Amino acid sequence: MSKTPALPASLKQFLVKGNELFLPGISIDCVIFGFHENTLKLLLLDSAKSNKWTLPGGFVLKSEDINDAAYRVLLERTGLNDIYLKQFDVFGQPNRTDASVHKTTFEQYGSKIPKDHCMIQRFVSVGYFALIDYTNFSIQNDPINSVYDWKGIEQVKHLPIEHDHGAIIQKALESLRTQLAYLPIGKNLLPKKFTMPELQKLYETILNKPLDRRNFQRKMLGFGILNKLNEARKGGAHKSPFLYTFNDKKYQKALKEGLYGSW
Repeated sequence: MSKTPALPASLKQFLVKGNELFLPGISIDCVIFGFHENTLKLLLLDSAKSNKWTLPGGFVLKSEDINDAAYRVLLERTGLNDIYLKQFDVFGQPNRTDASVHKTTFEQYGSKIPKDHCMIQRFVSVGYFALIDYTNFSIQNDPINSVYDWKGIEQVKHLPIEHDHGAIIQKALESLRTQLAYLPIGKNLLPKKFTMPELQKLYETILNKPLDRRNFQRKMLGFGILNKLNEARKGGAHKSPFLYTFNDKKYQKALKEGLYGSW
């Protein structure tokens, strides 16, 4: 007969002090996008307790600003820090979560969650999406005995997704596409040095449609947020394209003031 595993310290604290520490009725869910080999990817948690995929999330401390909570939750659940994170929507369907999933989590450790605990009461979730350079971050496994994996955005459509996280993912993707019309994208998803074709492929992948090469280059250069380098990408079959970097000062200004024009 197998021995019941010990309740992880983070879960034990949440079980005992959850109602005392956290704001009732509100949570955070993070949609983390990466870009690799011309594919937009999504970081998902493989929950061994429910055999479904889920987003990293958590609750808001009673004394905590909600944006600070989003950064803290992401750091605690994935180890990610100092990244671009943007609030995009709120999700509040009455039956958006399945309380039995959380109950089962504690039962497998031989513990029972109280009926009035914030985890199994109704709560709305504030969605944030994060953009990271896929090659520049290492993701730590979730402290609650679960493992993360990157999935292509097309793969996600065919995976069993927990709660209403499928709807949250779709809304995050829609928000990311909308943002392309008025805010710069790329600095957080591409390596420091990149080619114009690589930047265009990122936009095409997010928008899920082809873009005219000349129009794309003219528009991107017109924004004034790129620095053209005196070096080219080596090793291609065709003429080596020049490398670019983002002008950080102008990029940050564009994030605050916006860009003009749609795709």
